[in-house]
Amino acid sequence: MLTGAGCSTGSGIGDYRDTSGHWKRMPPVQHQDFMRSETARQRYWARSQLGYPEFMRAMPNAAHEVLVRWQSSGRLKGVITQNVDRLHQKAGHQPVIDLHGRLDQVVCTQCNLTVSRDGLQLWLDRHNPKLDSALFELAPDGDAELQCDDFSMIKVPACSSCGGILKPNVVFFGDTVPGAIVNQAYAWVDGADGLLVVGSSLMVFSGLRFVRRAHAAGIPVVAINKGKTRADDLLSLKLEGDIESTLAELCDVFE
Repeated sequence: MLTGAGCSTGSGIGDYRDTSGHWKRMPPVQHQDFMRSETARQRYWARSQLGYPEFMRAMPNAAHEVLVRWQSSGRLKGVITQNVDRLHQKAGHQPVIDLHGRLDQVVCTQCNLTVSRDGLQLWLDRHNPKLDSALFELAPDGDAELQCDDFSMIKVPACSSCGGILKPNVVFFGDTVPGAIVNQAYAWVDGADGLLVVGSSLMVFSGLRFVRRAHAAGIPVVAINKGKTRADDLLSLKLEGDIESTLAELCDVFE
């Protein structure tokens, strides 16, 4: 199974695209911008400081619960998720491939030291106290829309071991998924009787590649999504609608 943002919207986590596959808001930070620009890092950490706590309070929704039951009964063998919220793990899914990483960790881009994002939140709150009164709107993946154009006063965390650039342990837009993770996910797809896609528009190649792989191998692909996907012409079956209610209806049929 491959899941995307639509699987987490019932938990209060926003998605990036509308039913036509277009951006709902300005695209998130790009990997190269984050690595090259101190200003981009200041902007990212300011927004993350505000958005991360609410993001991590999210809990699994009815969609996760249905999918866990299917996995427990043997209908699903494993989960490849494009989400970074760890809600599949909170719900009880195992095994899970976090295709785009996990937001609850921070990694040094120089020495690879990995630390808890919760601990970094304490550092951010201590060094950027003025953000406590800022007006903001929650955005996907722990981001926040902040009414501010000047981030020059924002303090940016650095690696405690080597002083290198810290980034969330996720694959930013414009970055690539590590090859070992891609190959593991390919192996799961190659060994599957079918591929179920839940809540993904498949607009980014990192997820689309697995549908193409399955289709080329003659493995049927079924998608449940609210709106268009980039792979509509490759699907054996598509159910279009709200993820939670559609899965609930399928439970009534199959359980």
